[in-house]
Amino acid sequence: MTRSSDARKRPIATSERSGVLYPERLARYQAGWIDPSPAASAMIDQYWHVSWALEDGERLDQPIIDLPAVTVSIEEGEVPAPLVVTGVQCGAWRRTIGGLGRVFAIRLRPAGLAVLSDLTPAQVADATVPLTAELGPRLHAFMQRITAYTDPAERAQAANEAVQRAIAERALTSTGLLANDVLDELRERIHHRTGTTLTERLARSERTIQRACLDTLGHGPKWLSRRIRLQEVALALVTRPTEELAVIAADLGYTDQSHLTNDFRTATGITPNAYRRTTSNLTA
Repeated sequence: MTRSSDARKRPIATSERSGVLYPERLARYQAGWIDPSPAASAMIDQYWHVSWALEDGERLDQPIIDLPAVTVSIEEGEVPAPLVVTGVQCGAWRRTIGGLGRVFAIRLRPAGLAVLSDLTPAQVADATVPLTAELGPRLHAFMQRITAYTDPAERAQAANEAVQRAIAERALTSTGLLANDVLDELRERIHHRTGTTLTERLARSERTIQRACLDTLGHGPKWLSRRIRLQEVALALVTRPTEELAVIAADLGYTDQSHLTNDFRTATGITPNAYRRTTSNLTA
């Protein structure tokens, strides 16, 4: 089945904050982004798609420090299941790919899960599980509407339309919309720090902000901020390979180099310097 679509695909660049820990491997497969429509943007952060064709017996491990979000995906080939839901991860999310395959994924905004599903963030936290009708009937039915299409742009447009129908059936909540604003603000503050606190910026109490983040993502704003900052650390370690870690730590708002090292090692199992050596060997 085909349909017309004005969704625009663009490749995932090695120079952007994608959280991909070994971005040079992006050349081994096709990977790209598609923006959601404005009408769907309160629920969808990003569509992404990837396809690969590896040699017989070849396996490629890809760890990612992903944005704190719940992601649902349509998967084909050597994959865990046809429909998959991935929760917010505390460590680096990992996927080993082989053979032929492709994925179309929908990264939800904090407000999205409660509209599309009765699942809670805790049910899928630190997990990548098959999305079945038994696990999440509402979310499963939503994704089934999109599987009728094959091209990523067509799937993105079908998802945009399905999101609008879902909002008509179940409205966005004030808690979800506040969590959206919190995450947006935290992402912006990585490079544009202000003297205002989150409570001042959003005109909400600390308790209200904390509850909104916990209800939608399973973590408070301080943890979310560290996770977003780790994405920037991963990018800086690759794009600024000769920069002193202390300089990167100061630039990204860490108290000192040791805090950067501890956060990165906790998430990935490897120190920043060891990671740099690995990426240097891969690109040499």
